[in-house]
Amino acid sequence: MKLTWHTTELELAEPLRISRSVMARRDAVWVTIEHGGLTGWGEVVSSDYLGLPTACIVRHLTTARPAVERLSDPETAWDEHMADALPGLPELPAGVLAGLEAALLDLVGKRSGRPAHQLLGTHTAPAAQTARTISIVPPVPAAAQAARLALSGFTVIKIKAGSPDPADDLARVKAVRTGAPDAGLLLDPNGAWTERQAIDLLPRFADLGVTAVEQPIAPGSPDALARLAKESPVPVIADEDAVSYEDAVALAGLVHGVNVKLAKCGGVRAALRIHEALCGSGTDLMLGCLTASSLGIAPAVHLADRARWVDLDGHLLLADDPWTGIGGADGTVRAADRAGLGVRRTHMAVVR
Repeated sequence: MKLTWHTTELELAEPLRISRSVMARRDAVWVTIEHGGLTGWGEVVSSDYLGLPTACIVRHLTTARPAVERLSDPETAWDEHMADALPGLPELPAGVLAGLEAALLDLVGKRSGRPAHQLLGTHTAPAAQTARTISIVPPVPAAAQAARLALSGFTVIKIKAGSPDPADDLARVKAVRTGAPDAGLLLDPNGAWTERQAIDLLPRFADLGVTAVEQPIAPGSPDALARLAKESPVPVIADEDAVSYEDAVALAGLVHGVNVKLAKCGGVRAALRIHEALCGSGTDLMLGCLTASSLGIAPAVHLADRARWVDLDGHLLLADDPWTGIGGADGTVRAADRAGLGVRRTHMAVVR
């Protein structure tokens, strides 16, 4: 097998402002694994928050390349699990492992003529309504965005929160409710509130139609998050407090949901382990993502049937998505029935 990669830049259609940062673009590293005349593709996106700058991604891929290229064939590597098939290497960051695993899944699917979801245990191609994010913006543009999304077919809207003055967040949510009166609303402060603030604010947001909240308080205090989940009038979903499989298992039964992002947990295999561990615990699965192209989002779409909440809109935030194949512009993401991940390049992006 042959492992190669290329780096490109993904530019957002407009800056995404959340409580801790503003992002207008990010790098994507496209990973390819070739064998027998076929190529599998995966994507690793850079992330300052996850401690994964582009140089770090490339360094880990360079380190992993000899071990990957010594693997006998894609099917054996997939059956043995990518992480276990590379003995003797330093532990790979979750995002890098997820990208390598995605390329391998794509390649195995193409070699067998089967779509990824079938290799992952689902016969019918999953399709799910996805949330669409509105960042921290003033009420008037928030209402206009919400109205456009509702007209396009979105039934779930996620609203970023965590403004210095919570009154601004309340005004934004009220504006979104006005613009999209029938949409389900998710709220995401990205850990910006104290426990006391969250207890005081969540009933007010519930009155405006918010149906669930992600990570309302700063990560690092899972006991406080569990206490808040007992008090909250809406489901509480752990995100920044639920990075790994071990984090998710520790929170099972204590919060209403866990936001699983493949770049956090290490790929589709890890996500399936988390789903299995949560079953019957009272804690449901949310599938989330980083801002990425359709190539980067596609592996999670093939798991969408396992989730109560789906937030796979990262490709929809881009000014120009160089891949296609999972839809979403009408509010529904769909796994393709084509072999592998089912995505295709739409044009040649600038690579370096």
